[in-house]
Amino acid sequence: MEQPQELTATVPRAWERPIVTVPVLALLSLVGGQFPSFSTQANVYAIGTGGALVWLGLSNRMPRRPAPRGFGGSAVWWVLPAAIFGVFEGATFFLGSTEEFPTFSKLADPLLEEPLIRSAAYFAWLAAFWGLVRR
Repeated sequence: MEQPQELTATVPRAWERPIVTVPVLALLSLVGGQFPSFSTQANVYAIGTGGALVWLGLSNRMPRRPAPRGFGGSAVWWVLPAAIFGVFEGATFFLGSTEEFPTFSKLADPLLEEPLIRSAAYFAWLAAFWGLVRR
């Protein structure tokens, strides 16, 4: 008679689970959102958190998720707005962001003056970066 094969499952470490990572990213974003925009403290904090995520991404400490095999035709519809945004942002930046033709970043400054909105934007940045680290 054949022996039944043993089934095993890999369980992710506790700190890799969303129930742990989301609150950690939320805490980091709440701290980062309290710094004034473009201050020395905000820049050091962003470089520190970004650098830690880059280090995690380049090290072999994180289990990798499989990369997508390829992009379908619908990916163009996601890339197109990002490309248009990049062209307009770059053009207005290189032409000298004036009051008549401000960059999107300059238009977002009044929104980002509010610490809670700045924390939400910081959380989106950290979550996107965390997704890249896991690839």
